[in-house]
Amino acid sequence: MRDGDGLERLWTPWRLAYVAGPEKPAGCPFCDDFEPLLVARGELVYAVLNKFPYNPGHLLICPYRHVPDYTDLTDAEVAELGLFTQQAMGVIRKVSSAHGFNIGMNQGAVAGAGIAAHLHQHVVPRWGGDSNFLPVVGGTKALPQLLADTRELLRGAWVQ
Repeated sequence: MRDGDGLERLWTPWRLAYVAGPEKPAGCPFCDDFEPLLVARGELVYAVLNKFPYNPGHLLICPYRHVPDYTDLTDAEVAELGLFTQQAMGVIRKVSSAHGFNIGMNQGAVAGAGIAAHLHQHVVPRWGGDSNFLPVVGGTKALPQLLADTRELLRGAWVQ
């Protein structure tokens, strides 16, 4: 649907419960219990599967330090975060032939960060045709691979 500004709009009302919903749990999933989803460890950052992925292979690159903002990172953390992002893209391409990627950070709760207190960068693999009617019509996201299977593929291809 187009408004007077000529922009297409995709309405996703089910996301409102996530954005405006109840308070998040007190603990930090990136500090407390990330081991089951861990793909790779670095010296200052690590790669972990997103527990609620947009697509199979959706990784989060997180610093070990619990900091909320990109400007809080040291130069060394910024460098390793960048290198891990590059390596994540290469690994995902190797194991699943991704056609492209969405890469980014949501800084602060108002910007959409689900876990605003601990910085994390999303690396989301994309394929032509990976979006369809299911989320809109059926309220369902089709993920063709179990998290444990995705983790094993990515871990096996990650060079430490």
